[in-house]
Amino acid sequence: MEETKKTLYSGIQPTNNLTIGNYIGTLQSWRNLQENYNCIFAAANMHAITVRQNPAELRQKTLALIALFLACGVDPQKSIVYVQSHVPAHAELCWALNTFTYVGEMERMTQFKDKSARHAENINMGLMDYPVLMAADILLYQTEIVPVGLDQRQHLEIARDIAQRFNNAYSPTFTVPQGLYPKVGAKICDLLDPAKKMSKSAENPNGSVFLSDDRDTVIRKLKRAVTDSENSVRYDPENKAGVSNLLTIYSAFGGKSIEEAEREFDGKGYGDFKLAVGEVVADRLAPLQAEQQRLLADKDYLNSVMLDGAQRAEKIARKTLSKVYKKIGFYQV
Repeated sequence: MEETKKTLYSGIQPTNNLTIGNYIGTLQSWRNLQENYNCIFAAANMHAITVRQNPAELRQKTLALIALFLACGVDPQKSIVYVQSHVPAHAELCWALNTFTYVGEMERMTQFKDKSARHAENINMGLMDYPVLMAADILLYQTEIVPVGLDQRQHLEIARDIAQRFNNAYSPTFTVPQGLYPKVGAKICDLLDPAKKMSKSAENPNGSVFLSDDRDTVIRKLKRAVTDSENSVRYDPENKAGVSNLLTIYSAFGGKSIEEAEREFDGKGYGDFKLAVGEVVADRLAPLQAEQQRLLADKDYLNSVMLDGAQRAEKIARKTLSKVYKKIGFYQV
């Protein structure tokens, strides 16, 4: 990894189907980020098991996610691409950081409260400890930059607090990370309820466009997207949430500014507008899906990418973990 570049860390859980919101907010930017940063990209399967998973499906989705990373343009020669559970240092550092994290902080986390409400039958300690594991993910690699959506800001702040708390208790050990916030498409909303974020675990799948959706499904979902009675295509998130959401999607997939998109559909109805959004999304997803399937057909290659990534990640992680163990007084041989 180049010493002149800052280190950037990002991870995605291999659960459910990823949406175009995940693509716009995260995956789309990774190809360019790796040119400017030392990037570390993880399939965060340890986070995934805070909610019960089908083991066979989790394995398959982990492989599919690694293939998707590569299909989106991540180069395993330029970036570290790995599976979180392949680097035991994540769990080890999480345990040490637990002793610098307060129960009240975890109980106040929005995601913990939301997931506890949705999974009342399984409010486990992993669900509460999720932000500490995320802090370990970031801090293990002396990460300087973390791309975050608006809903992840709270997790980054906890990671920063834990790092500063540890540094103050001993001496500078962790780099305190900074957030990198996307300028466009920071929040893609549900097509049927624009007040909510588009989610891969939404109750109604018609509100989300998944990266695995075929062309007809993509166009059908976007044709049914909620708009308003005005029939005017303009960006106004407060008064025209549905139309503004579609403009954001069109801008992100079509490579145009919001203003250019508004001019393009000036005087046109919502029917033409929604069809155009559906077509531009479907046109972008088709080659992505084809490349992911091509990669999945070469399991040996994907395994080699994961093995190499884990070895490179482990080397960096062990260096940090050894430093932490020395600070807290663990005897090492």
